[in-house]
Amino acid sequence: MKYETQKVALPFFAVAMALFALQITFGLLAATVYVLPEFLSEAMPFHIMRMSHTNLLLVWLLIGFMGCTYYLLPEESETDIHSPMIAYVQLAIFAFAGAAALIGYQFEIHEGRHYLEQPLWVKVLITVSFLMFLYNTSMTLLKGRKTAISLVLMLGLWLAAIFWLFAFYNPANLALDKLYWWWIVHIWVEGVWELIMAALLGYLLIKMTGVDREIIEKWLYVIVGLSLFSGLLGTGHHYYWIGTPAYWQPIGSIFSTLEVIPFFAMLVFAFYMFWKGSRNHPNKAAMLWTLGCAVIAFFGAGVWGFMHTLSWINYYSHGTQITAAHGHLAFYGAYVMLVLAIISYAMPQMRRLQPYNQILNMWSFWIMTSAMCFMTFTLTFAGVVQTHLQRVLGMNFMVIQDQLDVFYAMRLGAGVAMAIGVILFLYAIFGPAREQVPATANVSAAAD
Repeated sequence: MKYETQKVALPFFAVAMALFALQITFGLLAATVYVLPEFLSEAMPFHIMRMSHTNLLLVWLLIGFMGCTYYLLPEESETDIHSPMIAYVQLAIFAFAGAAALIGYQFEIHEGRHYLEQPLWVKVLITVSFLMFLYNTSMTLLKGRKTAISLVLMLGLWLAAIFWLFAFYNPANLALDKLYWWWIVHIWVEGVWELIMAALLGYLLIKMTGVDREIIEKWLYVIVGLSLFSGLLGTGHHYYWIGTPAYWQPIGSIFSTLEVIPFFAMLVFAFYMFWKGSRNHPNKAAMLWTLGCAVIAFFGAGVWGFMHTLSWINYYSHGTQITAAHGHLAFYGAYVMLVLAIISYAMPQMRRLQPYNQILNMWSFWIMTSAMCFMTFTLTFAGVVQTHLQRVLGMNFMVIQDQLDVFYAMRLGAGVAMAIGVILFLYAIFGPAREQVPATANVSAAAD
């Protein structure tokens, strides 16, 4: 680790992983309700479990992105973080806002808009925290070296903040509400977050493969262009059935189909750089998470997204378990695995140790990834059955649920396996190191 202020990332990683564990807990509770419908029905209704599960995902990923930024930005900018104190204060504000929202949900204190259920004052605190973060990181960037990695990362973070502002706009007209609601929910995860993903992947590949920075940066610009070109108008695949003009049918179908391309480019990018690299990097676990991220993101966000994005297919499949299958694998592959990759890479350096507990870390990778893939397959099969029975044969929704019990049971089993993988990961990263060997040099830093 070259810069002492990179340690600012450590509490961000710790909070993110605590919320990750909590998110998995609420996911298990929600999955149990599918198998045992009366489970905790009085103490905690299903919609509260689901709301908590999805909100925790977004909150911990954002905190994880912040930690990743604070870790890599000093190395990319060749200067220390502008103000570590601002970083700690904005983390406290963000964590408090997230905790307050989560506790409020348990008492039915929320606005009711999916993913944006936070009360107004919580949204204000989140905005204040994010602006503090952007000020701190932008000042760091301005006073240091500018690289493609840092510039693309900051572009993605600033655009995420800009599109978040639409969370404050809640028109009375439902169609208009959904039109702008997707400007956050879609453009975040299928547009500007892809810029963040590409920048973080590029950073890891520079550090762990030894490939020349110029080659990686050229790939990065191509991926960013593809992401913005396809992702912005690809929002149209959410406009099919919400009362928008008919021209969104062809626009949504064409551009959302093109959204597969940047994920395929990232897949080729990662493996080409790994093949081209000459360095046998000691942190095998971090490399496994990095390459796994590119693979699972391509299948989850790319292939599973493409499966039901065309309007004449989506007419039958939207709102079914096929959507849930796509959402789970896409989020896990594109963003969860990426944050876990950065943490696996950064924590040995911040603890001033050689890469440690790698076998345990890699076991957690295979358990979590296998569980998520199995969950995706079961939800996909459930969605196909549901689509046929409900949208083709016209059967009653609740009657159909009885036909899906076996899939829901398998999904719950996959969730339990996922939880085991998370526990192994947390112990591998934050638990005692098996190799208490001080890092005499920056083992993981690349010669730029």
